[in-house]
Amino acid sequence: MRLQNHLSPQPEIFLEFDGKVLPTDEENISNAISAATEEIAGHGKGISDTPLTLIVKKKGVPDLTMVDLPGITRVPVHGQPDDIYEQISRIIMEFITPEESVILNVLSASVDFTTCESIRMSQKVDKNGERTLAVVTKADKAPEGLLEKVTADDVNIGLGYVCVRNRIGDESYDEARALEATLFETHPLLSTISKSMVGIPVLAQRLVQIQASIIVKCLPDIIRKINDKLSANMEDMNKLPKNLSSVAEAMTAFMHVLGCAKESLRKILIRGEFDEYSDVFEMHCTARLAEMLNQYSDQLQSKTKESESKHNFLRDEIKDLEETKAIGLPNFLPRTAFLVQLQKKFKGIYSAPFEFRCCFPTSFF
Repeated sequence: MRLQNHLSPQPEIFLEFDGKVLPTDEENISNAISAATEEIAGHGKGISDTPLTLIVKKKGVPDLTMVDLPGITRVPVHGQPDDIYEQISRIIMEFITPEESVILNVLSASVDFTTCESIRMSQKVDKNGERTLAVVTKADKAPEGLLEKVTADDVNIGLGYVCVRNRIGDESYDEARALEATLFETHPLLSTISKSMVGIPVLAQRLVQIQASIIVKCLPDIIRKINDKLSANMEDMNKLPKNLSSVAEAMTAFMHVLGCAKESLRKILIRGEFDEYSDVFEMHCTARLAEMLNQYSDQLQSKTKESESKHNFLRDEIKDLEETKAIGLPNFLPRTAFLVQLQKKFKGIYSAPFEFRCCFPTSFF
């Protein structure tokens, strides 16, 4: 929900989701949210991480943005996925992790605060409670012992507690606030709680103050991140080619690109400098080429060893000599036998150079 102070006495209320803007009014907010929720998440009990934004422009309201996260469900009911708890936890952690966020921990007055799952999750990202504020709802339903709960602070809520009364039935906002004020003024137990810890107006004021203090704290870092991102984008933009309006400019740009490519090839192929591709090992050409040459050498030797195994030692040579017998001088190797053996050896390794060439990564060329 995004609250915005509006000068006009007539409030403006509308929903935004999936690029749609749906106007509504205070009386029909609940129905409009239900209809939009069904459109986003379906008619079952599933959830969706698609944001549904309620924008309220009204005179006198604080400028404040609040995110209402889904309640934690451990056991899926009919129509919910088996990992419903993991999905909800992931959504919650996504929104409460940023240091700029104020964690508004909503607790029921009737429960034991030390057993609340939401407190455990908020403590994961805000161990000291520096940006966690607890809102205790249904104070009128369980007033017994509430004062002790919010003053003892057994769960280390750094920003303290604010107790509120929920709106009941068709009560208007003004009616609900009047009844709430009366409750904390007249109730024998609730009236003992400090007035700085009760009521929706107090909660709104506390949130505005906390948000302002967090903005003051985080703004320098936010500005630094914006400037760093801007500088990085400007550097990337300056690397882009300029608008080319003539053939001469295009040729100049092309020659510049060609020169850069040639220099990169010299670095990785000749000088063995890989600073441009420190993490891309395929571009470390000299090292890869040495590996490939070693593999090629091993392949040639393995082919030779196969043909010269002990079992086949000189068998082919003797067979070829027998087949090339002829009338001639003794102890002279027939030329035909020599050529036959040479051709066999050549055929055994002639495919290796082609295989070696095909193994080259295309990025080398």
